[in-house]
Amino acid sequence: MAILYPLAGALVAVQSPFPLNSVRYTGGSVRLPAAYNGIFGFKPSYGLLSRWGVVAYANSLDTVGLMAFKGVSIYDAFHILLTAPFQKTSSSPDTLVQYTFRDPTVVKRVAEAASKSKFKVAQNKVRIGVPKEYNTKEMDPLIRSVWLKGLQALQRYGHSIHPVSLPTTQIALSTYYIIAAAEASSNLAKYDGVRYGRTIKYGLSGLASFAETRGFFLGQEVKRRILLGSYTLSAGAIDNHFIKAQKVRRLVQADFNKVFRRSNPLIDRQNAIANEEGVDFLLTPTAPTLPPTLSSLSSKGSVDTFSDDVLTVPASLAGLPACSIPIHSSGNDKGASPELKHIGLQVIGQYGADVELLCAAVHFQTKIAGILREESGHVEQSSKNE
Repeated sequence: MAILYPLAGALVAVQSPFPLNSVRYTGGSVRLPAAYNGIFGFKPSYGLLSRWGVVAYANSLDTVGLMAFKGVSIYDAFHILLTAPFQKTSSSPDTLVQYTFRDPTVVKRVAEAASKSKFKVAQNKVRIGVPKEYNTKEMDPLIRSVWLKGLQALQRYGHSIHPVSLPTTQIALSTYYIIAAAEASSNLAKYDGVRYGRTIKYGLSGLASFAETRGFFLGQEVKRRILLGSYTLSAGAIDNHFIKAQKVRRLVQADFNKVFRRSNPLIDRQNAIANEEGVDFLLTPTAPTLPPTLSSLSSKGSVDTFSDDVLTVPASLAGLPACSIPIHSSGNDKGASPELKHIGLQVIGQYGADVELLCAAVHFQTKIAGILREESGHVEQSSKNE
């Protein structure tokens, strides 16, 4: 049985011999492959890292994500990318400093505050939220079991577990694909063989040339998203689809703001209210299903593929930082395949709390892995004694 990651954009990053890689990230392009392949995958807060030079897919969702075998590698790289623009020692026009703020979506005050953040989870017992809406009926029992064991392990180390509710999560997936497809159809319009890309047939004029070129070079999934996006932006559908999706997006953001103890720095300070009874982080599975196999893909349609993102897109819609951590399967779990070595859990934090989140992700992964190894050792010892 061959394990396959469904997102081709992360293929090079996963198989690369280098310890860390960066990937353009929109909805699940980093966390899902990371979860399927047993590595760390980090999506920073929207607007903290510059996207200058990145080809746009969906402007209001695109971020630069990081993937690595070790969480510490992601922390070190993110710290360099985050702090470099605020160090006044560099004067070369070709440095990161000169290009960072060419991206108008960079929120300078939040990025600068995050670059100065210092946080040690080991010295701070944190409040961990468990969204009940993420425990879907479609979730694989093995993933649910590892999730529960992870929460129990963190509780043993003194962290407190709190149930929370994110009701708009149930419609976040459809909202994401409406917004992403609409923005993608607009961005991909420039690939017409004249401004960008190659021309398949010379001598044609106007729309005939564009249609011939785009029909030949664009793949089926690209065409599907262009058609969906063009429809949702049309005069007859924009109010019922795109505008409503933007309103739902605000509700998704509001849900997250209600459960976090820390207030969102993007909200006007006069209206921002810190929730002392809130949580510091959320811990959920990265994906509701196990990694797909080559044999299973033949019967898997586009809608099924889209549903794999159901647990990753809410944080992307809200622009929040999130990190997928690999939890290795002991092999003793019921239903575990011999080739399945890892399950992905994701840590989600409040906007701008990226440094704290990465510290928590490394800490959580270490502690959970330690507890599971102990339990696995006890099981093996018991079986030998029998």
